[in-house]
Amino acid sequence: MSDDGETARGGDGDGELDVSALAINVTIPQELRWTDTRRGEVFELLTLNVRLLPDGRLATKAYGRPVGSGRGGYVSFPVPDAPELAALVEGAATRAAALWAAHRGLA
Repeated sequence: MSDDGETARGGDGDGELDVSALAINVTIPQELRWTDTRRGEVFELLTLNVRLLPDGRLATKAYGRPVGSGRGGYVSFPVPDAPELAALVEGAATRAAALWAAHRGLA
């Protein structure tokens, strides 16, 4: 699950709208959370940011907070290549697509 920094673009340039970001945030269920270390500090990963790339693939980053120091910065980490996390990402993308498709316009 890579993050190559691209943006999603729609249409062929002939009056089509240019959609520059398609992203969702997903809470990682407790049983799938993990820890990672940066600069000697341990972080618990709590959420995923999932982006739809122009070629239709999904890119992800995990975000978390320091375990021992309270409300430290929210830092990004790569997402491990694990089947359970891949299923979470795919399920969340499918759910988000259904929610977007069913939108009822501006409030």
